[in-house]
Parts: sequence; structure tokens; C-alpha cells
Amino acid sequence: IQKRWRGYYVRKYIHNYYALKKYLEALSLNNEVVRSELQEYTEMKENEEKKKDLEKKEKEKKYQARKMHYLLSTEQIAGIYNSLFRKCPDPMELLLRSSKPLSHRGQQMKSHSAYELRDWPTCKRPPSFFTEQSLPPIGRQKPQGPFRNTAEVLQQRYKPLEPTLRVAASVHSPLEKAREDMKREKWINGIHDNEFLPFSSYNKNEKYEPSILRAGKYGQETYGFKHFREVQPKKWVADK
Repeated sequence: IQKRWRGYYVRKYIHNYYALKKYLEALSLNNEVVRSELQEYTEMKENEEKKKDLEKKEKEKKYQARKMHYLLSTEQIAGIYNSLFRKCPDPMELLLRSSKPLSHRGQQMKSHSAYELRDWPTCKRPPSFFTEQSLPPIGRQKPQGPFRNTAEVLQQRYKPLEPTLRVAASVHSPLEKAREDMKREKWINGIHDNEFLPFSSYNKNEKYEPSILRAGKYGQETYGFKHFREVQPKKWVADK
């Protein structure tokens, strides 16, 4: 009787065949739904990657066209992309015509931002990932061992510079430096130190000192000041 009762009780309340079957059916249905959503998300990501690759290739192609704009055909000479043996010009030739030449300035620095809006996926419900909590701060405890104090190490690290005598002193000796200064002053001052002020009243009360040629006992010569030819009337032949 106990064996029969235990079998009935287990089949009725513990291992119910119909409840387990219903649970497995619901689980398989849920798996199909999740698998279909993941497949759609994978296809959407692949399409986005392909679109990004196409945009990148197109951008690179346009940049190369701007960079090689000098290969464009002219009225006199055909370019390398516009061969005479072709029935129609190459697509690169058409791209060269529609693009502007690259300027001589340096390329603009790309933004260092790690994430941009155009790099974000366009899906409305991105998958949520589990983010771990930040770790607690590490306690500031003195490490075990023969280590110096932190304040002492920082004081040694940021102490002011104390240069040696060879670094602090000048390369030239004081005597040579004084000689260079004397030579420089002598060259600047010139021949004499007396200042000549011709348009001022500084030398008004000073006595005129004539030169050696003008300071003779016979006085000043008249030649060049009164006349330029000597006149001797006693030697004249006539009165005129």
C-alpha cells in the first residue's frame, strides 16, 4: 500500500508529466523567439558594418581623387584615366572632375574623441550588458618592509636645485671679463671724451685756441680772405 501511495503521490504532485511537457513546449517557443530576435539583430549589425565600410571606402576614394586631382584631363592632353583607347572615360576620371583639389595646408587633425554619434548603432534597443560595480578604494597603509617615509621621499624629490660651483660660476675669469668691458668702453667712447656742441651756448665763454698754422707771429694771412692775387702798384708800368 505504501509503495502504491508513494508512486501515485510522486506522479501527481512532484513529477507531473503533463506539467513538464507544457513547460518544455513553452521553453522551446521562448527559445525560438529569442533566436529570431538575435538573428535580426545580427543581420542589422552586419548591414551597419557593410554600410560603414562602404562609406569609408567612398570617403577614401574621394580623398584620393582630391589628392590626385592633377591627373585630370585637359583640353590639350588626356589624363591617365581618360585613355583614347576607351569607349568612355573611367569612373575615376568622372570623380576627378566632380571633386575639388586638395589644398596645400596641412591636414586637419582628427578629433581624438573615442566615440562619435555616427559610430553608434542605429538599433533602438541595444543589448544590455552586465556592468560590475567599482572596486572599493585601497587603504593607505604603510607597506611592510624597510621603506622610507612618504613625506621624506617627496621632500627629496621636490627639493630646489643646488648647482655646483662649476655650473654656477662663469666660464670666463673676472680679469678677462674686466678686460673685455674696458675694450668695449674704449671702442664705444672713440677718440676723445669732450663733447662737441656747435649749436649751443656751451662753449660761449671759452677762449678761441687757434691752430698751429694760424698762431704765428706774423699774424693771419690775407690770401684767401681779402684777395686771391697780390697787388704791387710800384711795379706797375702804367697808372692803371
